Amino acid sequence: MDLRSNLFSKPAPRGGAPGPGLPGRQVQRPPGGDPRGYSPAPSGYDGYGPRSPAPGPRPQNPPGGGYGGDGYAKESYGGAGYGGGYADGLGSYPPQSGGRQVRLRLAKVEDKTLQAQYIFGNICAVSPNDFPPSRDGSDLYIRLSGNLLRGDYVVTARPTPGFPDGHISLSDPQRTWCGIGMMDEVVGELYDPFRQDGPAYIGAIDLEVGFASARKLVDTPYDQDELAELFIKNFQNQVFAPGQRLLLDVKNVPLAIMVRTVTLVDLTLQQKQTNEPPTRSDPGARGILTNQAGIGFYKDAKSPIKLKGSNRRPAANAIISPDFKFEDMGIGGLDTEFSTIFRRAFASRIFPPGLIDKLGIMHVKGMLLYGPPGTGKTLIARQIGKMLNAREPKIINGPEVLNKYVGQSEENIRKLFADAEKEYKEKGDESGLHIIIFDELDAVCKQRGSGAGGGTGVGDSVVNQLLSKLDGVDQLNNILLIGMTNRKDMIDDALLRPGRLEVQIEIGLPDEAGRSQILKIHTAKMKENNVMGSDVDIRELAALTKNFSGAELSGLVKSATSFAFARNIKVGTMASVSEDVVNMKVVRQDFLNALNEVKPAFGADDSELEDAIPYGIIHFSPSISAILNDGLLYVENVRQQERLRHTSVLLHGPPASGKTALAAHIAMKSDYPFIKIITPASLVGFRDEVAKKDYLHKIFTDAYKSPLSMLIIDNIERLIEWNPVGPRLSNIMMQALVTLLQTPPPKGHRLLVLATTSQLSVMEQLDITTAFDRQIRVPAVQDTREMAAVLAESGAFEGRADVNEVLDRVREYSSSDRVCVGIKTILTTAETARLSAQPAEWFAEQIAGQIARYNPYVDRDMVGRSQ
Repeated sequence: MDLRSNLFSKPAPRGGAPGPGLPGRQVQRPPGGDPRGYSPAPSGYDGYGPRSPAPGPRPQNPPGGGYGGDGYAKESYGGAGYGGGYADGLGSYPPQSGGRQVRLRLAKVEDKTLQAQYIFGNICAVSPNDFPPSRDGSDLYIRLSGNLLRGDYVVTARPTPGFPDGHISLSDPQRTWCGIGMMDEVVGELYDPFRQDGPAYIGAIDLEVGFASARKLVDTPYDQDELAELFIKNFQNQVFAPGQRLLLDVKNVPLAIMVRTVTLVDLTLQQKQTNEPPTRSDPGARGILTNQAGIGFYKDAKSPIKLKGSNRRPAANAIISPDFKFEDMGIGGLDTEFSTIFRRAFASRIFPPGLIDKLGIMHVKGMLLYGPPGTGKTLIARQIGKMLNAREPKIINGPEVLNKYVGQSEENIRKLFADAEKEYKEKGDESGLHIIIFDELDAVCKQRGSGAGGGTGVGDSVVNQLLSKLDGVDQLNNILLIGMTNRKDMIDDALLRPGRLEVQIEIGLPDEAGRSQILKIHTAKMKENNVMGSDVDIRELAALTKNFSGAELSGLVKSATSFAFARNIKVGTMASVSEDVVNMKVVRQDFLNALNEVKPAFGADDSELEDAIPYGIIHFSPSISAILNDGLLYVENVRQQERLRHTSVLLHGPPASGKTALAAHIAMKSDYPFIKIITPASLVGFRDEVAKKDYLHKIFTDAYKSPLSMLIIDNIERLIEWNPVGPRLSNIMMQALVTLLQTPPPKGHRLLVLATTSQLSVMEQLDITTAFDRQIRVPAVQDTREMAAVLAESGAFEGRADVNEVLDRVREYSSSDRVCVGIKTILTTAETARLSAQPAEWFAEQIAGQIARYNPYVDRDMVGRSQ
């Protein structure tokens, strides 16, 4: 009879199984046993078919099935379903030799009864001549290494009389774990777990369990506490590490076990542990299993095995792998958001089901991710499958739901929940989690009654269908809907209540630490392959990329590489690569060039600010310095004071007095990440008042998305369409502006508004000034002394003599030292006078006309005769 069929046809004896004992103390076994014959196995060992070195092509399994040849879902235990060992990238561990090294080849144990004991006891047979028995007859720890192995592995071995020298027996799971082929040679040496750095005992261990063969399946759920007792009984005092595979015989049904994580602790009590020991998933985390270890079981997602819920153990079908780490998802800058998502949506699903029943709560069924474009919402959807230890989530885009046929859109919604409903009816709370990821949710879930769906009512019907499936009469507790949108305001309110999309997480723009994480992710391969220049500082780039979203940071890296490509193209050609392209590096200057090319959608437009200050800031009067100091004081108040996180300031003064320039200068000095200027020119292209109002509201909404924002509202009287003839104004624009000025930003966001006007009396009559917290008066150039300071600092005239001549001409025309003209008027007039045949006289004539316009004491007839 085939050996594997024999093993499956009767229970494996456990005469040699270890019993309970003290932590770390080897269990005494009864001596004796008749010597048996053994022979090398050139074509197979332990009764299993041949194996090729892992990784490699999957070999043909011999007939008869069994653990190694007919695993669940037609996968070999060591094939695609279970990988080829967990030793990738291990390199080599420091030698921990406890004696001489012995070269070993594989052999099988001929005695079938003893062979079954060794297979299900996770024990390897070795020759007593190679590894002499211990004095008390306990098992040995042997470290296996070799050139063909991708690391080193520690197994529990038993010196067996009569076993051939220079050989070792390994079961099929052990060979799969170690990646040892049929003809491979390994090196064995005694291993002392107490000579390694750190604790040597296992305090907690997480195991993944499934059926070892598709021919041995049972529908009865396994009790996790009984499995834990049996596991400790069979494998106590053995060394285990993450990735290790073994078999456990439970009532003649073989179960495949894989170690996922271990937590190592110190049981010697020599040092008191103050911090909780970390859970490790690296293959080098080895420890001795004791009867005090906590054991957690997790269901293999590919196996139909059922595990009973426990009041003391986590859910066996937990949706999150115990060894999962957020950095494995390749998403940076979202640590806080992920912590909130895990706490609200997933934490209740990893605790023992019995505890959840005692609390009497339902799991979260829906979650909404919202925020500006490019911040990583869809990326989370693409990567979320990696954090799940369950079936793949269903991903659907909002527009895909809609259909031209009557009733088909609603049917598409029902199909999303059909699998979850069927499984919940069959298994109840034992049902696995069904995740539905709904991108662009606002496309189909607009406010009911808004006319979405073309007036046919399809949009309302889709929303109604989704509401009933999420939290209707027949409630499901095995679904999680994750919706994503950048227009939360458009979604129907009924979807956002608790019981439906109750967890609402804003995925905002990353801060400096988050941008640093994102840049490290996007430049990881450059650094790994030594393509990134040594002068590139990620922290510097993170500081320079304020208000960049994740997508814009990705575009920045691609733009920088394009500059590196351009340097390595032959001069005079378009597609010929230079010979030294192998030495190409992306250097710091490439990233700086990319910063001039890639601009954030929610950033500060420096060019627009610079255009508002064509002549710079001229301190012709002490009041200019006072204005700037007050403005920067408000900047710091908003930045630092929680109660002043929303402040609005009105700059008023005569026309052309430099109000916009001063506001732009304050904005450039503020170092705020989001700065936007709203001018009358930006509203010219809109058709009606409603469109202009919507644009104004959008600018404020964009400002709320940044943690620190500044808005400059220039020339308010033109924005509200005020006209002295009539008078006439847009009441919609005025009311919207006053409301937005008085509305504070969301929590965690700060906003400073600087507004300018040349019609303070009009603003007071319209009651707009009450919407501002502070007012700053911006004066014009008052007299000829201040004008002299303006002309001298601007360099409009060549020397002091020319400036004095200009001032004399101005006094002659105006008969006074009083000027009261805006600085912008003086600077533009002086700039124009440069091309005149007589600059001083022409300038004086033009300024005298402006003085007569704004100064009622000037004799207008004299000015007219002079001109």
